[in-house]
Amino acid sequence: MPMEEKIKILVVDDRPENLLSIGAVLESPGLTIITAASGNEALGLVLEHNFALILLDVQMPGMDGFEVAELLRSNEKTRHLPIIFVTAINKERPHVFTGYEKGAVDYLFKPLDPLILRSKVNVFVELFQQRQKLQKSNAELSLMVDKLEAVNQQIREQQKSVIEEERLKVLLQMAGATAHELNQPLMVLMGNIQLLEMDGNIPDHLGERIKKINAAAARIADTVKKIQTLRHDQPKTYAGGKTILNLDQRVSILCLEDNDDDFAQIQRILHTHKQLSLTREKTIQAALTHLEKGGVDLIFTEYRLADGSGLEFLEAINREGIETPVVVITGLGDEVIASRLIQVGASDYLPKTKLSEKVLLRIISNALEKAGLRREMRIAQEKLAEMSVRDELTGMFNRRYFLQEALDREIFGVRRYGHGIALCMFDLDHFKSINDTYGHLCGDAILQAFSHILDKGIRKYDVACRYGGEEFAVILPDTSLEKAVNLCERFREQVDQHEFTYENQTIHITTSVGVTALSPGAGTAIGKDLVERADRALYRAKESGRNKVMVM
Repeated sequence: MPMEEKIKILVVDDRPENLLSIGAVLESPGLTIITAASGNEALGLVLEHNFALILLDVQMPGMDGFEVAELLRSNEKTRHLPIIFVTAINKERPHVFTGYEKGAVDYLFKPLDPLILRSKVNVFVELFQQRQKLQKSNAELSLMVDKLEAVNQQIREQQKSVIEEERLKVLLQMAGATAHELNQPLMVLMGNIQLLEMDGNIPDHLGERIKKINAAAARIADTVKKIQTLRHDQPKTYAGGKTILNLDQRVSILCLEDNDDDFAQIQRILHTHKQLSLTREKTIQAALTHLEKGGVDLIFTEYRLADGSGLEFLEAINREGIETPVVVITGLGDEVIASRLIQVGASDYLPKTKLSEKVLLRIISNALEKAGLRREMRIAQEKLAEMSVRDELTGMFNRRYFLQEALDREIFGVRRYGHGIALCMFDLDHFKSINDTYGHLCGDAILQAFSHILDKGIRKYDVACRYGGEEFAVILPDTSLEKAVNLCERFREQVDQHEFTYENQTIHITTSVGVTALSPGAGTAIGKDLVERADRALYRAKESGRNKVMVM
């Protein structure tokens, strides 16, 4: 792996022996370990390199680890960098978890266990690799699909047609105002309105105006609260395919918790955030049944449950293929358990002693962001896979898929299961003259219409593809030669009678067809032989006057 492709880890500690020991444990062909002996040096390196993770010592002279973390979180470029604090402080002391509020994702305690250190670092290396793969997939898609660009332009075009709250959000961003800056004068305004209403000596004509002002201020306050909370960057689609930021994004959270007091505490923390919908189950089986119904965006789970553990729950949802992110919120403080949970698939781990509104909202936001990245990467990969086997113009399978996968698979079925197979080759007659007379856009429209008719005329398990240019191929499994010829004759007549239209022009086309088949039990035939026979039959159809079905 070239040096520039290696994943970089930053280790910050004022003791050289600690830097050497951590570097030795993490040494790997795919990693570059960069060290810093102070907080100031670390801040400079972060701006120069793209790090996957920072291992940050808490106790350092001058600027300690907490101060470094706060500065990193306040910078737009570095605020998403994962930080693991490394400390010699006794883990039982109350302020050990102060780092979580400063933005840390985890803690390691000295002396370091090499197995735990490598395990935790590997989790964040994998997340970093996933981000890189997603970026690469998006870059490839942008080169192949023009429709994936100009999202910001779509937002600007739709500003005038959205609801007032969303329009206000965009205007606030354009003006450079923050929700906090707006909130303070808004509270002053609403407080003065309340004083006026309490006065009781307001004339009727002013009373109506004050009510309207109060209602408008309440709407603005509600909008500010939405801006300050979660998932406001998710797009919402409107008529015409336009999208804009959706301030009303709802988040459905399933809480797997058998302790009534602990669940009540989470409810109290989140009760003012109306866009967060919280439901509860007490057992793993009940939670799995709930998840089968869908509609859950995030899962909170305790580690110790009535019918198992959080680890068993994670393994169960992995077996079911459920991709909903899981946050473990537990009274257990064992970092080995936390590391194992992260390895199995938990998005985050939070001790119940550190539950607060600020920490919990950050945990929710981070978990949803990670899940969104994974989902986008999977969708991007699926699109790339789909595009590799589909013809862009017609949406049918392409020649590569037909020759390298479908044909061999169906011929294997002939040998194994003893059923027949037919292959049909279609060619649009005199198609070049259509392009020359009406242009290539007209030719493309006719190819699309022809492929649509062909697709409607075959069975669901038949395989149709655009073989090349104006030529199409169809594999008909479990079909005799006689049945294949009858199907092709009906299709040929349908095309002959169809009126193709383009820009008020009516165009008549015909198709020539070559058909061949393998009888049940044919054991020596290969795909190449079948294609050559169908090609020869198609050539005979064209040589004998076109608009015919011929057999070979």
